[in-house]
Amino acid sequence: MDGKVYGKNEVTPHAVGDNEDPEPLTQKETRSTWLSRRSRLVLSTLLLALVILGLALGLGLGLGLRHHGGTPAPSATPSPEPGPIWQPRVNMSWQIILDYPLRIDDENPTIEPDVDVYDIDMFLSQNNTVIANLHKLGKKVICYFSAGSYEPWRPDAYKFLDSDLGNTLAGWANERWLNISSPSVRAIMASRIEMASKIGCDAIDPDNVDGYQNDSGLDLTATSSIQFLNFLAGLAREHNLAIGLKNSLDIIKDVLHLVQFSVNEECANYHECFAFSDFIQDNKPVFHVEYPAGAPGAISTKEQQDSCEASGAAGFSTVLKTLELTSWVEYCNGQTANTSVITTTVDDHPILPNIF
Repeated sequence: MDGKVYGKNEVTPHAVGDNEDPEPLTQKETRSTWLSRRSRLVLSTLLLALVILGLALGLGLGLGLRHHGGTPAPSATPSPEPGPIWQPRVNMSWQIILDYPLRIDDENPTIEPDVDVYDIDMFLSQNNTVIANLHKLGKKVICYFSAGSYEPWRPDAYKFLDSDLGNTLAGWANERWLNISSPSVRAIMASRIEMASKIGCDAIDPDNVDGYQNDSGLDLTATSSIQFLNFLAGLAREHNLAIGLKNSLDIIKDVLHLVQFSVNEECANYHECFAFSDFIQDNKPVFHVEYPAGAPGAISTKEQQDSCEASGAAGFSTVLKTLELTSWVEYCNGQTANTSVITTTVDDHPILPNIF
C-alpha cells in the first residue's frame, strides 16, 4: 500500500508481484465498475421488495379464504334466505279453475267469488298479471301443474324423454303416466317449481303423484311416490312455497309432515274422507272437490248432502264442480259463482305463452 487515502470514487490498486507491471484503472473504468455494482444493488433491492410483497399478498389471501370457509365470496348477489312458508288455515274458502286463465282488470281488480284461495293452472298464469292482482285482492294463490303425467300441449313437453312415458291416464287420452323416479322428469319438475316461485305463487298443487294406484305401465309403487313427494317438498321449501298432497290416500301418514294441505277429489263419492281427516287433526286444510252429476246448475239436494256431509269430511273446504274444473262453482251453503275467464283457445286448449 502506498499510504494514500483514496477518495469515494477512486479504487485501491491491487497488490502485484515484483515482475508484474500494474495497469492503473482509468477514470472511465473506475466509474463503470461503480455503476455496475450500484445496478446490482438496486436490482437486488427491487427483487427483495417483490418477494416481500408477494408473501404479504399470499398471507392476506390465505387469511381471507380461511375467514370465508376456504371459498372466495361470489361476485353475484347471494340468494335471500328462505322465509316463512304459507300455512293455510282449516276451513279456508276456495275456488279452483284449470281450464282457462282468469280475467281480472288491472286498473280496477275484482273477482267473484270473494274467497280466500284460488287454485289456478300455473302455465295459464305465467305471463300475465293474474297472480299479482289476486294478491292485491288479498287472495292466496295455489299453482297447479301435473307432476306425474305427460301433457303434450304444455310448453315444456318437448323436454320429456320417450323412455319416461308410460300408459295413458284412464279418461284422459292425451296424457301419459311419467316415471317419477327418472332424473330427467325430476329436472323438469324442478324447473316448474322454480317458475312457480318466479311468478309469485304462494303454493303448488302437483297432480298425478298417485301413479302407484293406477295402471301406469311403469312399475310405480307407493315408495316411488313417497320419495317423489320428498323431492318436490324439498324444492318447494327452497323456493318458499307451500305444497299440497293431491289424493294419494295410502301415503298420507308418510308425507303429512312434508305438506301444508291436501287437495282431494271425490273422497265423498268413494267413501274415503276419513283418511284425509288426518290433515284436519294436524291443523292443515283439506281443499275438497266433488263432481256431482247435476253440475253445473242442476245439483240435487241429495247430491249436495252426499258431497258436503260425507262421513269424515268435517272441517273440509268443499266445492262442487264439473270434472273439467271450469269457472262455475257451487258451495255447500248453496251459493254459486261463475268466475270471469279468458276463453281464447288453439286446438281446444288455452293459449299458453312459451317462456321456456
